[in-house]
Amino acid sequence: MKEANLKKSIGLFGVFSIAAGAMISSGVFVLPGLAHADAGPGVVVSYLVAGLFAATGMLSVAEIVTAMPKAGGDYFFITRTMGPAVGTVAGLLTWFALALKTSFALVGLTAFAMPLFGPSWVVDPRLVGMAACLVFLGLNLIGTREAGGVQNLLVIGLLAAMCWYVFAGMPHVQAQRLVPLAPHGWHAVFSVAGLVFVSYGGLLAIASVAEEVRDPGRDIPLGMFLALIVVAIAYTLVVLVTSGVLDDEVLDMSLTPISDGAAVFMGRPGVMVMSAAAILAFVSTANAGLMAASRYLFALSRDDYLPHGLSSLNTRFGTPHNALFLTTLLIASSLFLELTVLVQAASTVFILTYILSNLCLIVLRESRLPTYRPLFVAPFYPWVQIAGIGGALILLTEMGAGALLTSAALTGAGLFFYWFYGRIRSHREFALLHLVERVSRREISAGHLENELGEILRERDVTAMDRFDHLVERALVLDVTGGMDTNEMFSFVAERVEDVHGISRHEVLRQLTVCCEDGIDVIVPEVAVAHVDVSEREGFLEMVAVRNVDGVHFPDGRVMAFFLVLSSEDERRFYIQAVAALAQIIADVEFEGKWRRAKNETSLRHLLLIGERRRLLE
Repeated sequence: MKEANLKKSIGLFGVFSIAAGAMISSGVFVLPGLAHADAGPGVVVSYLVAGLFAATGMLSVAEIVTAMPKAGGDYFFITRTMGPAVGTVAGLLTWFALALKTSFALVGLTAFAMPLFGPSWVVDPRLVGMAACLVFLGLNLIGTREAGGVQNLLVIGLLAAMCWYVFAGMPHVQAQRLVPLAPHGWHAVFSVAGLVFVSYGGLLAIASVAEEVRDPGRDIPLGMFLALIVVAIAYTLVVLVTSGVLDDEVLDMSLTPISDGAAVFMGRPGVMVMSAAAILAFVSTANAGLMAASRYLFALSRDDYLPHGLSSLNTRFGTPHNALFLTTLLIASSLFLELTVLVQAASTVFILTYILSNLCLIVLRESRLPTYRPLFVAPFYPWVQIAGIGGALILLTEMGAGALLTSAALTGAGLFFYWFYGRIRSHREFALLHLVERVSRREISAGHLENELGEILRERDVTAMDRFDHLVERALVLDVTGGMDTNEMFSFVAERVEDVHGISRHEVLRQLTVCCEDGIDVIVPEVAVAHVDVSEREGFLEMVAVRNVDGVHFPDGRVMAFFLVLSSEDERRFYIQAVAALAQIIADVEFEGKWRRAKNETSLRHLLLIGERRRLLE
């Protein structure tokens, strides 16, 4: 069955608005009061600490996603890195966490929206939330571009309101309200950092829609970086102003801290504006959350870990309608639940996801997969990842037993579902196997992951296969060991050519011997190319690629990589093009090292397929 692909319709500002919109909601319009009650004015530091640790995970996610820009985001790359069991659990947990965060946003939306209609307007808030959920479902069913356009407008309005709040409120900040900074101790400050970590969970929304980004190499890392910086600064300044204008006893009891702060220095109009901004924030989060969460079901289904119907696309709009329907059902159902512990569990899930993202980057880098080629490279590897893992573990210990037990139960449920459904339907290779191979020096993978990543590279770079790609795909690739002289090497190759292509070994050996006497083309040290003319055939062009890490002793020196091109006279022109393409790939300064380290014949073939060269015109 051909895999369904999503439309590429999201640009840089779309990436920024999805991430920023998914982050700004309860994190700034509800949580500051609750967090201030535990940390005091040090809550400002709590937001900065949480953002700092989120940044380490963001860098890892940005690198990995530019190498694998596929729907499902962290689920997709965790599965390909740590294995299907870990990936399935991570995908289901993140889907659940995003759905709960979206449901919480809808609760906040109704809490802020209903007072605007006056006391005479009586209706169950949960019904309002369900109605809003159906509106977002309709937007996402129509298409990502349409949903993204609404998202862009929401984020612009939201950021404008927050800037107004900061600039208007700064002159009214009273320094004495911010002293002492940590009245409950610095332990409380770091404990609260774990609570507010959910505020940065929106960064994962980008990973889940990466397949729909037009230029993932540029737009994903830049959009995520800009979103994190802007939101972290906005959180810090808004919380600083709020802490500086409200008395502790007022702020600690408030579920609408920003509106209460606006009332101090802007009066009733300020309350109305910030309430409207809060509504925009919750709308933005709910819209982006539904969009992102549904892609996890889509990706799990596409990999056979969930029923196939969840990966089907609407024939008119090209959106995953069944995944959207099921996600909407979970969000609507969650409106009837007590969400306090579940929101804490969502924060725990996000922290675990960032830990896994950092681990995945380490495994992918150290596995040395030739087809892992990110367009963005995270700086200061591996120290940033190690610091991120350590810091996230500290935050986890501060989350409390209730949230940890809930997350453990959800993890158990995910493993149960994988064991009895996904495990028997799909077998997938993952990068951790390649790392184990490097350490144990035992071959336990078959190269399927390299094939999949190679296809993703072509899709990402919009690269159509040309004649040289097809030549490499059917090439005879030989990986031999033990030092040889030219006669031994030529005899071995001639026998294999006769077995595969039916060309006389004696004729191949004769021509290779003549080539050696005339001088084999040594393009770069340790790499040689030879040609055999197959005059009795028409339209014949094939290639043989040989690696011998122990070396073949040619008259001009030792050779580790030997390429033989066999062609008929009528393919002379393409033979020249093929040799030129080979020369461009071999000219890469890292080619010899990669050729030497490649673990098997599949890896050798992929090195040629993904090598940098000009594409041939058909």
